[in-house]
Amino acid sequence: MSKCKFCGKEIVWLKDGRKNIPVEGDGAKHSCDEMKNARSSFKTMEPTDVESDIIAQYEKAMNEKKK
Repeated sequence: MSKCKFCGKEIVWLKDGRKNIPVEGDGAKHSCDEMKNARSSFKTMEPTDVESDIIAQYEKAMNEKKK
């Protein structure tokens, strides 16, 4: 069994189509307040928020790594 990285509770991962869903020992879907708080603090960015020269530098590094 694995543990939730947010609250430490024992969970099992089940596959539902293409999604992995955390399930508690009693069969209920796992959802803890710590995980909800962590998700709400994620930063969202639009492509226009990043300067074009930084994007070009990142793409160049990716292409060089691929070769």
